[in-house]
Amino acid sequence: MRAVTLRLVGRERELTRLLDRVDALAEGRGTALVVEGEPGIGKTALVKALCEVAAARGFRVCKAAGDELGRSLPLLPLLDALSTARSDPGATATAERLLARVDDLCAVGPVVLVLDDLHWADTATVAVWKRLARLVPQLPLLLVGVLRPVPRRDDLAALRAGVERLTVPALPDPAVVELVGALAGGAPDPALAALAADAGGNPLYLVELVAALVRGNAIDVDATGTARLTRSDLPPSLPAAIADRIGFLGHDVRRVLVAAALLGVKFPVADLAAVLGRRVVDLLPAVRDATVAGVLEDSPTGLSFRHPLVRAALYDEVPGSARAAWHGEAARALADSGAAVDRVTRQLLAAGDHVPDWVARWLDEHGATLVAHAPEAAVELLSRVVVTPSAGDRRGVLLAHLAEARFRLGDHHGAEAVALAGLEHGTLVDLHWTLAQCRSMTGRSAETPAEVDRALAAPGLTEGERARLLVLAARAHWDVGDPDAAERLADAALAIGDRWATSWALHVRAIVAMVRGRTADALPLFERALAVSMGDPANADLRLLLQVNQAVALGELDRGEEAVAVAGAVRHAADEAGNTVRLAQAQSALGQLLLDAGRWDEALVDVDLLADDLKHPMVSRCDHGVAALIHLHRGDAEGARRHLDAAGAGAAGAGAGGHVVGPAALAASLALEQAGRPREALAVLVEGAAAVEDLLPDAVRLAVALGEDPSAEVARAERLADELDVPHRRASAAYCRALVAGDPVGLLHAAEEWRRAGRPLGRAKALAAAATTFAAAGDRSSARAALGDAADAFTALGADWDLTLLSARMRELGVRRGPHAKHRRATHGWESLTPMELKVTELVVAGLSNRLIGERLFLSGRTVATHVSHVLAKLGVRSRTDIAREAVRHRAG
Repeated sequence: MRAVTLRLVGRERELTRLLDRVDALAEGRGTALVVEGEPGIGKTALVKALCEVAAARGFRVCKAAGDELGRSLPLLPLLDALSTARSDPGATATAERLLARVDDLCAVGPVVLVLDDLHWADTATVAVWKRLARLVPQLPLLLVGVLRPVPRRDDLAALRAGVERLTVPALPDPAVVELVGALAGGAPDPALAALAADAGGNPLYLVELVAALVRGNAIDVDATGTARLTRSDLPPSLPAAIADRIGFLGHDVRRVLVAAALLGVKFPVADLAAVLGRRVVDLLPAVRDATVAGVLEDSPTGLSFRHPLVRAALYDEVPGSARAAWHGEAARALADSGAAVDRVTRQLLAAGDHVPDWVARWLDEHGATLVAHAPEAAVELLSRVVVTPSAGDRRGVLLAHLAEARFRLGDHHGAEAVALAGLEHGTLVDLHWTLAQCRSMTGRSAETPAEVDRALAAPGLTEGERARLLVLAARAHWDVGDPDAAERLADAALAIGDRWATSWALHVRAIVAMVRGRTADALPLFERALAVSMGDPANADLRLLLQVNQAVALGELDRGEEAVAVAGAVRHAADEAGNTVRLAQAQSALGQLLLDAGRWDEALVDVDLLADDLKHPMVSRCDHGVAALIHLHRGDAEGARRHLDAAGAGAAGAGAGGHVVGPAALAASLALEQAGRPREALAVLVEGAAAVEDLLPDAVRLAVALGEDPSAEVARAERLADELDVPHRRASAAYCRALVAGDPVGLLHAAEEWRRAGRPLGRAKALAAAATTFAAAGDRSSARAALGDAADAFTALGADWDLTLLSARMRELGVRRGPHAKHRRATHGWESLTPMELKVTELVVAGLSNRLIGERLFLSGRTVATHVSHVLAKLGVRSRTDIAREAVRHRAG
């Protein structure tokens, strides 16, 4: 039963539509909805009515609003709405925690999340809102954004495009008359009705207009109940009507309100007291009068203006130059009172170009926090401060903060320019690290070694600075393919004994050991580096990187299950920390491990979860290479082409710095082979085979088929097997030898080794080669047996292209597969769910939130959400409740 305590005149249609969404929420179906309209049209009142109904039904209601002063500070509206503290690592980590918070709340019961004035929200808030909008099909979440048609922003236009929209129109004439009558206390006479008609159907204007008339005794209600207009000197506009309301307040109240307007639409009372230099208790009379007059509203978290237009009217009373100066004074008062960094920053940004001398000192102390939490605001503020005389001997440190902020925003060229300028003020290790990252992201790592060598030659370096620069030099030489220099520099850093540098140096030594084929030697180095870095917050990023590479090493040793577990755990940790760089690397490593393990559906899930511009170019190419390769084997040319285009896979799948990206090279080669261009396909593999061992088996296969000499590739495969005696290398060597020799028994041996390695695609290819080789030799019985095993293996992978090609080849050789049951991969219904989707479904049915499912299965929140979306689509249902019903029905059947 709906219980509406607030009757909104003329809004019955809009209110009914909103309350229908509350009814759907009660059934577990979420909705993402944008309510839009001009200022004062009644958007907030409608949403307030919705929230009252939802709260009366026991739903959790979370509300907040964007603020014009807070546009450069990420996620403030969501932090306010969800009562969540900001995370130390930065805005990305905070965003993930906010998403997890919503997920947890929805696991308890239906949630209504309202963000008013979304047009003033920062881009990070809008991005999180859009992510939540994609989740509403699987959560009991009614997500409401309230915004004006202007200002026009591309991100808001994209937000509107993908969700339900409710445009609030002007009130119709009968509703205007009804509203004015209710406000005036009588039916309006023709003069009052005509005046009201000039308000353009805007409810707020009508409310303020009638209130001004009543205050001025311009309305008289006669004995017949008619409200008659008695004066004609009326407020000509909505701002004038609001000013009329404010004009009735005393001088002290108005001064308090103007100061409050500097702080924004919503503000803590303590901040108001700090700005005015008064005690909170001394402000209470003025606050009470402003509340009684309908200018301010009270809430458990602070005070707010009744409407943003009321705050704007007060704010605009102060001349612009005086307003900027007052913002600067307010920032100083808040800083001296110990207010949070974001609240001080809001005032500094509003103060304009005038930067007081104290700000450089404040940024020296709080710059790292500001960069982590609000890099866009940091860029704006630091850019003003570094050019002022007050920066003084702090200029190098401030430029280091500015370079880091630009790097976090993806402005790699801008960050590089700032870092170079900062180095003119001294050798700051942080600047060199930022500079190296910029060049790595722009494919210019080769420029870093010389730069770091010059830094190492600078006089006056401390031992700690020298150790950290040596580590940076080691990483730079590794990036440009010089492992000898990388190992030498890492050893030099280790000799100094700096704990932070020791952890990084051990990491460099571990990856050098891996590239030299000593993968078993790398594992203890990873363990030692993890032990040294434990408990040091400065090494949190490194610990994630160590675990990513530890997973890769375990995979190389054919400890596949351990490798997947470690990669999953570090991916989850990176997601929780909001570290998108390491999250991308962990997902990429996991994708390759899942590709090798034949868990292709799972490998495809994460490819597009992070935008490519958030990934290192090589990571992005690798991810798209994995996806393209799977699509090619499954015969999905269109899907493969999308990922090949995104990867930009060239002749050898080479990435930044000339590194060959294995999956991209394999995909590029297979696409050429499927297009009937086998010699070009072989050229791709031969060019990259010296660097990437995974290319060797297919390079030998194509060379044999084309009558080329594969002896170099065979020799390399055998040499690698001698260097590291693990199943997949033994399999590769055996496969290459047997292909050249035409030895079907050797191919069966290779298939067995690949089985031990847990790599089903290699096994299937070896069985397929054995089948064709047996058939060519006239051994039909053995050929048929190998064909059956190969066909089963390809079918389990969904490798339709390979199976079709094998079947056609065997028919040419006069061999058909024996009697067998045909198993086609289901695309809909319970049977279509993958093993991971079944695990996720089981936990959904148990009532766990996406976050808790992720913790249980070591998946990121994004990955769980994607799995739930796939389950909803495959089962043809609309909510988590529907998934539970389907599970019960499936078990009963």
